[in-house]
Amino acid sequence: MRSAKNLFNHDKPVLSLFFLTALFCCLLVTGCGYRFRGAGVPRGVSLDTIAIPIFPSASSFAGYEADFTRILREQFIAHSRVRIVTKENAQAVLSGKINSIITDPLTYSVTKQTIHGFDSTDAVTSSRKMRVRVEAKLTDKDTGTIIWQDASLTGEASFSVSSDPLRTRYDQRRAFIAIAQDLAARIYSKTMERF
Repeated sequence: MRSAKNLFNHDKPVLSLFFLTALFCCLLVTGCGYRFRGAGVPRGVSLDTIAIPIFPSASSFAGYEADFTRILREQFIAHSRVRIVTKENAQAVLSGKINSIITDPLTYSVTKQTIHGFDSTDAVTSSRKMRVRVEAKLTDKDTGTIIWQDASLTGEASFSVSSDPLRTRYDQRRAFIAIAQDLAARIYSKTMERF
């Protein structure tokens, strides 16, 4: 029969492997405080429901507030398991407003002509840049605590200006939708990464 001393001397690799395996199992069981989460699931505290009321607009561009709110809601529907409900039934309220929608000339086409002996130069805008500034905040409905807020979310896109005003309006709306999609993705990220 071998002594305890000889057992440990001859079986060192086996015992080391046993202790490492036991340590690894303990770490797996305790989890070290880390948790995996599925895509679209908030971290930390649970957020099951959210209200996203319409974002009013202070600009003169009519109808864009409905487009923006729809795009923001679609972002949450497509990428998270958080249900969109009414304010009364929500755990949190994501609210805000469109502070400004500004368009500025981006490129010009210049036409020079002589009319009755006078030279005339006409500059016609061929494209414009749209800038949108939005403020948003997420509020815990029960406590009234503001979880996050940002008053200077901005985005921009350019669009073509045509001699056909309906075509110009269509391109302008497409530029707004592109900006709204970008801002909605950023608002979604800010909201989900807080948890």
